[in-house]
Amino acid sequence: MKPIVSIIMGSTSDLPILEKAAKFFDEMEIPFEMNALSAHRTPGEVEEFARNAKSRGIKVIIAAAGMAAHLPGVIAAMTPLPVIGLPINSTLDGMDALLAIVQMPPGIPVATVGINAGQNAAILACQILASGDEEIARRLEAFKASLAQKIVKANADLKEVKFKYKTN
Repeated sequence: MKPIVSIIMGSTSDLPILEKAAKFFDEMEIPFEMNALSAHRTPGEVEEFARNAKSRGIKVIIAAAGMAAHLPGVIAAMTPLPVIGLPINSTLDGMDALLAIVQMPPGIPVATVGINAGQNAAILACQILASGDEEIARRLEAFKASLAQKIVKANADLKEVKFKYKTN
């Protein structure tokens, strides 16, 4: 099995957030890899990864980083592949990472999800993949339908909640 998604974290302390992405890829049956790379501590390895990702069959990259959060942008500067930036809350409530990731210069876009939003990063990656893969699209549509069913069930459960002045 060859990975088509690469999950890159700036530090293994980010793993609890990225486990949400990994679990989603498992549910969607999408092969992925996970590695720790640092734009500041291992810049040579980051460059080698970014320049070779496409030739290795990677189609989408999720890059998670906190604080200065340069990792997603550095990767995006060196690959034609879509990069999804995942800001990690490590300082300043994650706002430093969020702003570092979304404020990329012209020509180097990084799609960005919310702070610590590992599952949303995986869902966005699946949506990108689904544009060219009917099987992934089918699984993603089933997942999204299940989200609607959760709300339908929640409303049914709320009807059973009784209060003296509740009207529904």
